Amino acid sequence: MTETVDAVVVGAGVVGLAIARALAREGREVIVLEAADAIGTETSSRNSEVIHAGIYYPSGSLKAKFCVEGRDKLYRFCAEHGVPHRRCGKLIVATDESQRAGMEKLRAIAAANGAGDLAWLSAEEARAMEPQLACIGALHSPLTGIIDSHSYMLALQGDAEERGAMIAFLSPVIGGHVGHNSIEIEVVGAEPMRIRCKTLVNSGGLHAQALSRKLDGLNPATVPPAYLAKGNYYVLTGVRPPFTRLIYPAPEQAGLGIHVTLDLAGQMKFGPDVEWVNEIAYDVDPRRADSFYAAIRTYWPALPDGALSPGYAGMRPKLQKPGEAAKDFMVQGPRETGIPGLVNLYGIESPGLTASLAIADHVVELLKC
Repeated sequence: MTETVDAVVVGAGVVGLAIARALAREGREVIVLEAADAIGTETSSRNSEVIHAGIYYPSGSLKAKFCVEGRDKLYRFCAEHGVPHRRCGKLIVATDESQRAGMEKLRAIAAANGAGDLAWLSAEEARAMEPQLACIGALHSPLTGIIDSHSYMLALQGDAEERGAMIAFLSPVIGGHVGHNSIEIEVVGAEPMRIRCKTLVNSGGLHAQALSRKLDGLNPATVPPAYLAKGNYYVLTGVRPPFTRLIYPAPEQAGLGIHVTLDLAGQMKFGPDVEWVNEIAYDVDPRRADSFYAAIRTYWPALPDGALSPGYAGMRPKLQKPGEAAKDFMVQGPRETGIPGLVNLYGIESPGLTASLAIADHVVELLKC
């Protein structure tokens, strides 16, 4: 059985949903294929739920561009669609004089990216905002916020469906053929099906490279290696949350350090750390708590023993292997894939949620070329 549709988006995570919405708003006929039984079951629902300002990413990178553009679009979208969010701001703290130069460099990068004016606070000024904070100084980012990511994804889904898009759950793509004259994919759903489409967007997240390798006709040299970095989170229990803003340490190579985030219900969580793994797994090893206590006490010395409980874990789809410098998003349009109508997205980790609307608009423009 072969069905013909205009556009197929593979993956109903936050980026896939944003792309489906953007295509539907262009008047395209869109079907979203999702292997799971619900939207956003992986990376999109297992993160810090932070709206990033655009501070950390190299100037001129896709991460910097899409984060800043996406941040502004996301705040507008949340206001217009009633998505719960709060622009709470955050402090990036230096706990040692040796970090001061790196913080000044970070401030310059943020200014170049359009991340807003990061004010340098003395230790006294930082403690006036957050009395339990220990630091020698901090950068204040007023544009950082938090969001209910599931409510956001539901709003994207609703917007897309209002414009005719459809989502097929439990519908993994198991193969296909792509060429200059046609794109066909094989889907296992309620019954096996072949779908012929004009446009195929691979927004498979953790599985994007695996999907691409199943597409006969795609040059395998265009598919980058995939690596997995697990991020574990612990929640604060039995103690009143000491902070009203997000608290981030100085960033590290593979992540932003074990930071403090708040959800909209006021629960405080810590994470993520960086654990390089070979397989997707969402268990949280209680033994990792020791490293969390040590890291958190550099900026919150009063953290009591026994106050951290395993929370949840998420997986980052990395393009670099352990020890390598962080790599940018990879968004391959028809020019890069060599296939008219084919777009592949790789390495869409943080700030993917913040950048989602900007990524979606970019994909639409790529498909017009």
